[in-house]
Amino acid sequence: MISSSTVVNSVVEKLRAALARGQWRSGDMLPGQRELAEQLGISRPSLREAVIVLETLGLVRSMPGKGVVVLEANPGDAASEGSAMAGASLEDLLQLRYTLEPFIVGLVAQSISSKEVGQLRLTLMDMREALEANDSDACANAYIAFHEELFALTSNPIFQNVVQQTSNALKQSADVLRNSPEHLAERLEENEAVVRAIRGKNSAQASVEMRRHILREGQRMGIELNIPDDNLGT
Repeated sequence: MISSSTVVNSVVEKLRAALARGQWRSGDMLPGQRELAEQLGISRPSLREAVIVLETLGLVRSMPGKGVVVLEANPGDAASEGSAMAGASLEDLLQLRYTLEPFIVGLVAQSISSKEVGQLRLTLMDMREALEANDSDACANAYIAFHEELFALTSNPIFQNVVQQTSNALKQSADVLRNSPEHLAERLEENEAVVRAIRGKNSAQASVEMRRHILREGQRMGIELNIPDDNLGT
């Protein structure tokens, strides 16, 4: 039986080769998930994992409600970002997330479209399906994809560079997510609470739910974040 990681690695190499020979150029959108998955003969969750790898490599970026756009390769920028994050601890990463994500979801809740809410819910459905299939890799990748979709929905251009750092931080903590499958159901429930608040245009509640989620992420990792304004409890 072929493992999911083998399938994903194969797809990544196929897509990298296609990008290298110019099948899609900078600024082009990749085919839709369903079409591309059918072309490659793989499942949507496997394709999503491959896209996450390509995002980590700085080759593409997921644009909620639009698709996946091809980026112009810039190895220097990727190396610089990687070195900046290399010395960060899990606590550092969680502090960065706690600082940004609650504010971002509060902004998103004020302006999100029904189509964008639908995309967030689809990603959580992927996470639930992976959870029910006991596929911790796919579940962790859907979790990362969900948070990246939230990041991409911010309309403030000043956030974009910092948000990319947060996205990188999530990818660095992916191994922790995969190594604690017993907590994946909790992560799903907490993210669903965030989406319910966003769907209801409740900006304050969306921020509260995200703060609660990140604090609990810390607890699950054995990290008690020293947050001056933490009055949420557990």
